[in-house]
Amino acid sequence: MTALITGASAGIGAELAREFAKDKINLILVARREQALKTLAEELSAEYNINVSVIALDLSLPGSATELYKKVQSLRLTVDYLVNNAGFGDLGEFADSEIQKQEDMINLNILTLTKLTRQYAAEMKTRKLGTILNVASDAAFRPGPMMSVYFATKHFVLAFSEAIAEELRPYNVHVSVLCPGATQSEFGEVAGFGPPQENSPFPTSKEVAEFGYLKMKKGEVVSVHGGDNRNRIEAEKSMSRQQIRETVYQQMSGLI
Repeated sequence: MTALITGASAGIGAELAREFAKDKINLILVARREQALKTLAEELSAEYNINVSVIALDLSLPGSATELYKKVQSLRLTVDYLVNNAGFGDLGEFADSEIQKQEDMINLNILTLTKLTRQYAAEMKTRKLGTILNVASDAAFRPGPMMSVYFATKHFVLAFSEAIAEELRPYNVHVSVLCPGATQSEFGEVAGFGPPQENSPFPTSKEVAEFGYLKMKKGEVVSVHGGDNRNRIEAEKSMSRQQIRETVYQQMSGLI
């Protein structure tokens, strides 16, 4: 068995790799930073006696999903688990944003994820076996002033994952979507929140990965990490769209 994991060099992606490794599942690790991938690959192959392949690739670039698919084909490996974890965000008003960064975000968070899912879902459907884990966010359930494009991309990941979960279910292909909230990882620093803080109240990437991996194994389609996040999502069902927008805007503005 082999799992292909994107965004595997750090954070939730690296911790998901460790969860698969514990179950003796071979790995194909993908991210931009080759040395970080090699270091992780050496650690996991030594500790768990599994085969770990490394592919250094920037998945925000147009055509990168096709390039990755061809590279995996050249390895002559069957992908039993596809984990679309790679993604990033950007904090600030959309009208002042760098449009190339927004385009790269859409390419990575939506287009690459969609293309990889299409390529491997077809193979899994033919085999009548496989699992796809897409990493969305608790942001998927609400509009996101001050992170408008990021929230919107995660809306897509959630809706898309739920839809294909139903389509692929008759073929014994399981689709799961993990929706974490704020997490101790590099994501916040890249998005503009600043470096991780000591004594952070947020869960670790390890905690989120363990949760998401367990829910995937149990066959759950949508899993939201954290009781507070689940309670908030439930409470917002009784709020107007305007109330939600205003609440999120106040929360996100306070982070700048």
